[in-house]
Amino acid sequence: MPRQKVRVLIVDDSASVRQILTTILSEDPDIEVMATASDPFAAARRLQNELPDVIVLDIEMPRMDGITFLRKIMAQRPIPVIICSSLTEEGSDQMFEAFEAGAVDIVPKPRVDTRQALLECSSRLREAVKSAARARVRPRQQRRIIEKKLTADAIMPPPIQGRSRPTTERIVCIGVSTGGTEALLDVLEALPTNCPGILIVQHMPQGFTAAFARRLNAACQITVKEAEDGEPVQPGCAYIAPGARHMLLQRTGLRYSIAIKDGPPVSRHRPSADVLFRSAAQYAGRNALGIIMTGMGDDGARGLLEMRRLGAATCAQDEESCVVFGMPKEAIAHGAVEKVVSLGQISREIMLWHQAGQPTLTE
Repeated sequence: MPRQKVRVLIVDDSASVRQILTTILSEDPDIEVMATASDPFAAARRLQNELPDVIVLDIEMPRMDGITFLRKIMAQRPIPVIICSSLTEEGSDQMFEAFEAGAVDIVPKPRVDTRQALLECSSRLREAVKSAARARVRPRQQRRIIEKKLTADAIMPPPIQGRSRPTTERIVCIGVSTGGTEALLDVLEALPTNCPGILIVQHMPQGFTAAFARRLNAACQITVKEAEDGEPVQPGCAYIAPGARHMLLQRTGLRYSIAIKDGPPVSRHRPSADVLFRSAAQYAGRNALGIIMTGMGDDGARGLLEMRRLGAATCAQDEESCVVFGMPKEAIAHGAVEKVVSLGQISREIMLWHQAGQPTLTE
């Protein structure tokens, strides 16, 4: 029996963009563009008769903007939505407003609506659509051209048992993807200022991580910032890996610091959770806690297993609270996870582990 295609509705006020996006998505044999609409009103009429699996939605449109339409969709008839917008750093507040409203992913659209410019984001868009089709979306209240899949070996060698040196500092490393922007807010805003230092890989395009960190920082008691190369890891601080660059934990004497490196995508991502987790296995060992959260794919599964083998505590977000249970599911299947917890329990687990001063999670 042939595999069912992912059916997509494209909503964009530019006729040329609708045509190009249709071409891009239709080139994937697993995707079918069921319809296009020039604005949210036309899209709403289409939704009365037929529901897509995924909506690809622009933000800046006449009569009704995309975020308003997104809120209406998520309140009345939740459907996975991908924002494909030309807004960049200057419009990042709107992009995070879209995440809050229920968007499962964002694919930046070039400001110049030419075929060549849009084709440059084609692989990213196709993968985002197929990922979104598997997302678990719920009603909201107001609040590919396949790349060669590399492992963390492309960035640093495997960790060696006994190589890490003793330290009294505790460190938390988190890997997260689709659904992570709101999930991370839930975790970080519940943490007190005496929490351990936290390193976070959130799969996000270049240019958005600094604004994302500022948004989290404004909502949290702890300090949240985009990570910088060479800076020390401080308690009560969370560091977001810059988009399109890998983040590693390293050691300066007996203190932890951060390394930001270029390099190829690992597990098809840059930054990669596998890279962060491997570095934590090597340099923190039993003093680390690795957490894998909502996201599509298997990035982080192998690195988390390396952490566990070198004595680190590990946990995963449970299926019920994930937008996409891909990354936690793969980590569990690899034997990398000690404990599975709900999203609402993660901050508590961090503090229990930190206060216990033991290399494994409390039961």
